[in-house]
Amino acid sequence: MYVIIVGCGNIGASLAKIMQEEHNVVIIDKKSENFSKLGRGFNGISIEGNGLDLEVLKEAGIEKADAVIATTGHDNTNIALAQISKKIFNVPKAIARISDPEKAEVYRMLGVDLISSTSLIAALIRDKIIEKRFSTYILENSKLTTLEWKVDKDFSGKRIREINMPGEFHIVTVVRKNEPIIPEENLVLTEDDIVVGIAKISSLKKIRKFLGLK
Repeated sequence: MYVIIVGCGNIGASLAKIMQEEHNVVIIDKKSENFSKLGRGFNGISIEGNGLDLEVLKEAGIEKADAVIATTGHDNTNIALAQISKKIFNVPKAIARISDPEKAEVYRMLGVDLISSTSLIAALIRDKIIEKRFSTYILENSKLTTLEWKVDKDFSGKRIREINMPGEFHIVTVVRKNEPIIPEENLVLTEDDIVVGIAKISSLKKIRKFLGLK
């Protein structure tokens, strides 16, 4: 995917570093000093400029972008960027980070894709306080993610243990005819099962190739 991130704060920089593992990433920020958050290993493109400037967006390659994510510290800027990306440049995925939960609900009803950082953080804190036997580690960690995949003819009949990749990919749930299963290693997969696994982000390319995913 070709991804443009606007705003190189802590969230934008973290997202850029995660996405660069297997996607082309461009990040825009008004202040060039913020690009230091990306670290020396960042292999994407950084552009100093105003993300609301159409010429800056064109320079970033928005006309070929698969996704634009607005992560600045200003709700109105992020919403405007999402709308510009969708309505002017027809970007398939345009997501805005929003701090005000009430504002988020209003714009969500208008069809804007939003992430409410305030609501998400509140939910995570709630889990830390209340759900002592559960962990939000996957959400908080930039090295692991979840991968969902539908079993096709090539993998039908295979057992879970034949697909697990030690240290890189581990199946945790199989959904069969809308019924979730916590699988044992000898469970035989059938066509159209939905498989959910924990994957190491740095191994995603290898995992997708093994599973035949694009």
